[in-house]
Amino acid sequence: MSMAQAERKDTYLATAITLMVIGGLFLLDKFFHFASHGYGWLVDKSNLLLFAAVIFLLVKREKTVGILLLIIWAILNIGLIISLLGQLSGYLLPLALLLIGVILLYMYKR
Repeated sequence: MSMAQAERKDTYLATAITLMVIGGLFLLDKFFHFASHGYGWLVDKSNLLLFAAVIFLLVKREKTVGILLLIIWAILNIGLIISLLGQLSGYLLPLALLLIGVILLYMYKR
C-alpha cells in the first residue's frame, strides 16, 4: 500500500470515528438530556470541534489536521482559555505566542 493510500485510510478512519462519536453523543443527549445532569458541555458545538481535533490527533499519523482543528478551537474559545488562566493570562499568552514564533523560525532556518 502506498503512502497516499495509507494517508487516505487514516483520514477515513478518523472521520468515521469522529462522526460516530458526535452522532452517539447527540443520540445519548436525546435520551438522557445531558444538560439536566450538568453535562450539557458534551454536546456544545465548540466542544465537538475539540473532540474532532483529539480524535484526529489520536488516529492519524499525519497530525496537521488535528493541530489545525485544535488551533481553530482555541481561537474560538480564547475567552474561556483566558478566564481559566486567570491572572497568568496576561503573561502566558504573549509568552506562548513568542515561543511558538521562535520555534517556527528555528524550524524555518533548519
